[in-house]
Formats: sequence, structure tokens, C-alpha cells
Amino acid sequence: MDKPFLPPSEAPELERFEHPLAQRYATKAMVRLLSPLYRQRVWRRLWIALAESEMELGLPICPEQIAEMRATQDSVDLDAISRYETDMRHDVMAAIHAWGEQAPMARPIIHLGATSCFVTDNGDLLICHEALQLLRKRMLDVIAALSSFADIWKDQPTLGFTHFQPAQPTTVGKRTCLWIQDLLLDLEDLDHLIATTPVRGVKGTTGTQASFLELFDGKGEQVDELENRFCQKVGVKAIPISGQTATRKLEDRIGQVLCGLAASASKFACDMRLLQHLKEVEEPFEKSQIGSSAMPYKRNPMRSERINSLSRFTLGLLPSTYQTSATQWLERTLDDSAHRRLTISQGLLAVDAIMALYLNVASGLVVYPKMIELRLNQELPFMGAEVLLMEAVKRGGDRQDLHERFRVAAQEAGRRIKEEGKGNELLSLLAADPAWGMNEGELLSVLDPHRFTGRAGEQVRAFLATEVGPVLSGHVPTAIAPINV
Repeated sequence: MDKPFLPPSEAPELERFEHPLAQRYATKAMVRLLSPLYRQRVWRRLWIALAESEMELGLPICPEQIAEMRATQDSVDLDAISRYETDMRHDVMAAIHAWGEQAPMARPIIHLGATSCFVTDNGDLLICHEALQLLRKRMLDVIAALSSFADIWKDQPTLGFTHFQPAQPTTVGKRTCLWIQDLLLDLEDLDHLIATTPVRGVKGTTGTQASFLELFDGKGEQVDELENRFCQKVGVKAIPISGQTATRKLEDRIGQVLCGLAASASKFACDMRLLQHLKEVEEPFEKSQIGSSAMPYKRNPMRSERINSLSRFTLGLLPSTYQTSATQWLERTLDDSAHRRLTISQGLLAVDAIMALYLNVASGLVVYPKMIELRLNQELPFMGAEVLLMEAVKRGGDRQDLHERFRVAAQEAGRRIKEEGKGNELLSLLAADPAWGMNEGELLSVLDPHRFTGRAGEQVRAFLATEVGPVLSGHVPTAIAPINV
């Protein structure tokens, strides 16, 4: 292209970029949590909790100042903050000055004794707590949807695959329980993360609490009580030790859990793409949905592919979070700032989008039993060798002779399938051999698919009752939100 369609000055809308994770993929609930407006409101909540705690412990802060802070807490002027930051080149000071305009009485005591990381680190960790709780709710929704599906199809025999080669039959419900079990393991990790992720607390500039010790005239027990009261107000315990920042390993731990969720969802999505290729199980497909601009007959597994794509993006974030925690200098360095703004938000948005897609697919899975039976019946005669041998021996046959006859017939049936494109004619070949003493119908009756699925159905019943049931106890499923196609 020789030149732009329009010069930038004539097309200001071209100068703006909207992140696809927020615009196209993630849910509105998660986007709101990670928005600049919500972040500023969380900061103000932290400043109020600090000022209240300081007032309760005798510092010269009056109730009227706290009341003014509370009255203006949600009235965040992002434009004013942006103007201040343009001049000051400091996001926290810009937020303080903008709030000071709205709350002039409280202005002198906002951020008293604190450092920037008081709001940035505490704020990010509190937002992560809320975001992880939101993801937990989405996980339970997915587990509930898959559990209902597994219960319906717990006894439906289907061909198992190892190396994507035909293997011992299982059931549709049992395969579904493999997906659920991965999510239950992720849920354990998520619950541990939520329970053990602290905030930074009230630590001062390099984590020594020196500024607060000055405020309380050297009374260390007052400083301890200040942090205790602050943590009670925000609802999360503080990390015992910090530098100027809380250790960046906290983000590593969050990233590990997000990547675990992404990996589990991606495994499900890969399986769905294979099953949809086999025409056995498909993801939902809307009445007016178009699968291809050139091939109108297609029903592509678009949602599962999107899960794989977003999961790949999420998994790619984790190595760089470790690089950040590994290269922090002494009490802190600022080379983590831009990186954390990108990775924390994008990781949460991506996994939120993944779980929304997962729920959408899991709640609308379409099963084609006839296709499942067709494929199973094509392979079952080969897998039924031992059962057929035992039945023929019961009728007076010689096991060793029959074994050789089965081998020869199976090789011939396989040749006809591969070279001549025929169906599986193994049973007709066996029936034509008098040594077996059974006609094709009798041979077929021995090959009941349920006979080859072992305890799969029983395992599903037990798993849903003992492992999934307690996890979903009291859970109220969320309405399935529409997704962008």
C-alpha cells in the first residue's frame, strides 16, 4: 500500500487501540475489575482504611476528614488524574492530588506515612483476590455443566483412543470425568492461592515501617496494631516481610494457577476438536452461524479452537513473570512496573475468557450416539478377540487353533479395510470358518459394547457422588452469558 487510507489528522479514530481481551473475549465483570476506574476506587478504599486505622490509634485525623473521603470515594475523575500525571510523571501522586481537589479537608492526611506500593501492591493483590473469586465461580459453573453431561452419558459406550489409535472402549461419561478431575485439581490450587495470598500491608518505604514508627513516637506495638486494623478492614492478612514491594513471587503463584486452568481447558478443547472431527461429539453451533466463508457446509469447532488459542497465550505469560521475580534488585526496582501491568491483567482477562468459552461449550455439547456406535462397531470385532476365543472354547473349540484362525482372519479384514475401503468384515470371515461354530449373529451377540467398558459407568457414578457432589454443594449456577463469535 503506497499511503494510508486517511492521514492520522483526518482519522482520529485510527489512533486508538482497544485490547481484544477486553473488547472481544473477556466478560464484562472481569473487565470492570481490571479497569482504571475500579483500580482507583480500590486505592481510595485502601487510603480510607489506613486513615481510619491511624485515627483510631490516636493520630490527628478527625471523623470529618474520614467522612469527606468516604463521600468522594467513588467519584473518581480519571481526566483530572491524567492531567496531574502528565505534569508529575507519577501515577500515585497524581491520584492523591486529584482526590485532594474533591476532598480538600482530607487532603493533608491522605497517604500519611505510606509509600506508593502501599496502594499499587495492596491494590493489585486485592483486585487479584476478587478476580480469582470470580474465576472460582466460573470454574464451578463449568464443573456443574460437565457433571450433568457426564451423568447423562455415563453408560454410553464409546471407542477409547490411545495415541489417537483405537483402544479399549470407555464411556462418554467416563471421558468427561477426566476433564472434570483436571478442574478439581485446579480448584484445589485456586482455593489454596486465595486462602494464602496476602496483601503487602502497612510497611513503609523499604518495608521497615520506619515512617509509621515516627508517627507513633517509636511505639512498635502501635505500628503492629495499625497493620492489624488495616488488614481487618480490607479483609486479607499482610505478608510478614517485604521490601518496598511485596515479593513478586506472589504473581508467580497466581500465574501458575492461571496456567493450570488454561492447560486443563486446552486439553478439553483439543479433545473436543478430535471428537468433532470424528462426528461423535460437537460443540454448540447456532442456527445462523457460518463455519466458513468459502465452504458453507462446514461446522468448525471455533470455540474450542479459541480456547486453545487463548490458553496458548496464557501459558506464554508465565515464563516472563518468573523473569521479573528473578531480577528484582535488593528492596525494589521499577523494571517490573510495566510488565506487571501487562501480565497480571492479561492473564486474568484471558483465563476469564477461556472459562466463559468452556462453560458455553460444556453447556451445549451435542452427542451423536449412532456415529459413536458405528465407529465402535467397526473396531470392536478386533478388540473382542479374547471374549470370542473364550466363547468358542466353551463350545468345544481348540484355543490355540482358534487363536491362529482369528489372527489370519483379522489380518485379512484389516487388508480389506485399508486396501479396498470395505467395512470391517471380520465377523463374517469368522462365521464362514466352521471351527468357530457360530454364525455372524451369534458372534455379534457376544460383542455387547457394555461388556468391554469395564467399570466405567460405575466409576462415573462414584466420582460424581463422592468427589464432585461435595464441591458443588450449595453452588447456584450462573446464567450462561453470550460470547462473541
